[in-house]
Amino acid sequence: MQRHFVRLNQRLERRFPEQRLFLRSDNTTRFVRLRPATQAVGLAAVTLFFAWGIIATSILLMDSIGSGTLRDQALRDQANYEQRLNQLAEERDARAIETEAAHARFAEAMERISEMQMKLLASEERRLELEAGIDTIHSSIRRITRERDDARARLAEVMQTLEAETGSTRTAADRSRDNEEMLDYMLAAMERVSVATHELGLDAEQARIQARHLAMENELLKDRNHMIFTQLEEALDKVVEPMQRVFRSAGVSADQIRRLVRQGANSQTDSLRPIVSTSGSIAANPDIARANAILGKMSDIDAYRRGIDRLPVARPVNANVRQTSGFGMRRHPLTGRQTMHNGLDWAGARNTPILASADGVVKQAGRQGGYGNLVIIQHEFGIETYYAHLNSIDVRAGQRVSRGQRIGGMGTTGASTGVHLHYEVRVNGRPVNPITYIRAGQNVF
Repeated sequence: MQRHFVRLNQRLERRFPEQRLFLRSDNTTRFVRLRPATQAVGLAAVTLFFAWGIIATSILLMDSIGSGTLRDQALRDQANYEQRLNQLAEERDARAIETEAAHARFAEAMERISEMQMKLLASEERRLELEAGIDTIHSSIRRITRERDDARARLAEVMQTLEAETGSTRTAADRSRDNEEMLDYMLAAMERVSVATHELGLDAEQARIQARHLAMENELLKDRNHMIFTQLEEALDKVVEPMQRVFRSAGVSADQIRRLVRQGANSQTDSLRPIVSTSGSIAANPDIARANAILGKMSDIDAYRRGIDRLPVARPVNANVRQTSGFGMRRHPLTGRQTMHNGLDWAGARNTPILASADGVVKQAGRQGGYGNLVIIQHEFGIETYYAHLNSIDVRAGQRVSRGQRIGGMGTTGASTGVHLHYEVRVNGRPVNPITYIRAGQNVF
């Protein structure tokens, strides 16, 4: 061992020649011999010390820079999220204003339709009264004509009788006076018939003129009704079509929504009830059929709004979180293989409140395999929502919950690489993209 140490000193002496360190005191002088190996060890120790200091300083600087970058990224994400929320709020307010304007236009149109219906009924009654008056006038004319013909026949018979009488005790003066009285009576009767006929003719002509005016007014009212109905039908189509697209994209039948909502409703709004007429002739009016069709569309809109309100369209977490995974194929964070991801993932702080996205009944609340702590809520229309990897569960199975109610806290239980929420929506047991429902809620509400 001593021999190897001597050889090492000999090899290092060319670079590190032996040095002596003198230590002088008042009475004596001593020295310390610094051999080449000792100098090499000291130099290596100093070099290692400085290298360690440089590396430690670099690590501290990198941590400081990395934390600053993460804070900046979090601030940018928060600013983008708040900006998106403001845009969604503005869009929601704009759609609310459009809906209110459409309701106002519909109410105004319904008032105008009611007024026109009243005018149409009044004109129909006037027309019927005029027809009845014309029939009465015609019957009076026929009756007076028959009386005139009967009077003429009686006059002829009287004349024949007077001419045939030869052996009568009546004098010629008496017969002449009787004939004159009969002629005066017949002339007066004919004058009355002529005056009555003339008056009836004037009344009939005036009735015909008034009937023509009423027919023209009726045609104008029909044209105005057609324009109003057309505008209402177009406006309702613009409202109904987006709602039907929402149900189609969400995998729910719009007919099923209407049927279930109307079955669950206690009563229908009086303003949306179909128009029913007791008159057979007026019930066949096409305007009433169009008005009933419009009321049916309004009833559908009301049913759609109630149906959308029962869908899981709310976000399950409203805190400052970020979406880490979407719906679809992805590389699994644990296995590294391409697998189907059946929901959405949001990352956030531990115990971030998790909220129910719609009204429903808790089907399951407990631990389940890779889901960890899992809450399953059963909603209407065969829809279920899954809330997985929870740190805490605040509900129990069989409990009824409302939209926005806290059901647990965000965690990392089960097959998880960090604190996050795994959220699924299933329709009749089949996973669908939850973002479809969330966007539907943003677009409608």
